[in-house]
Amino acid sequence: MAKFFLRPPSLRIAEADSVAVIGLGRFGSSLALELMATGTEVLGIDSSEDIVQAHNGLLTHVVRADSTKEAVLRQLAVHEFDRVVLAIGSDLQASILTASILLKMQIPTIWAKAVSDPHGEILAQLGVHQIVSPEKDMGQRVAHLVRGAMQDYIEVGEDFALVKTTPPQMIIGMPLGESRVRATYGVTVTAYHREGKGWDYTTLETVIEAEDIILIAGQTRKVESFSQLR
Repeated sequence: MAKFFLRPPSLRIAEADSVAVIGLGRFGSSLALELMATGTEVLGIDSSEDIVQAHNGLLTHVVRADSTKEAVLRQLAVHEFDRVVLAIGSDLQASILTASILLKMQIPTIWAKAVSDPHGEILAQLGVHQIVSPEKDMGQRVAHLVRGAMQDYIEVGEDFALVKTTPPQMIIGMPLGESRVRATYGVTVTAYHREGKGWDYTTLETVIEAEDIILIAGQTRKVESFSQLR
């Protein structure tokens, strides 16, 4: 008679090309739940029993574990995952030790949360390439929104941003090709939203109306300046 062995749930999740999230605080929890909402299976790991219980039934699999122990992570098949998010923020030592173990395991893609510039520098020195600073990034984003007339601001790279804003008077009522926006202001109007029609890409023939919302791309300083034109 053949024998059948039940594999650990975390191993089955790993084989499904899913994500392990280590640290289920505000950032890790929000990220894990969003991944679940978009159809990605998630293994959640946290050292707090209360937090694990709070996520029971919300994630594909959630366990209480000490992520600073390599043997523990291997028992949970974390080394089988292609993508791991290290979301520990309150315990810097645990974050750094866990990052070191994940790198030793040669996880292909590691995203790590940094709570300060020195924390981020240490993670980078260890070899983590994808480092996020949620509080710092949000503070910078809100500062850009407060400073100008932007409705939304997304930094997509070093000194390059996308901005959602209302159109300035000088580009209203004429084809974008005639407005010479890029030549004059160094930004590109990439898309526009019109009431009742939704979002659409722009062309040189697109005529922007006063009630439209536009999406512009360019160097950070230039998109900020353009968004303040009226």
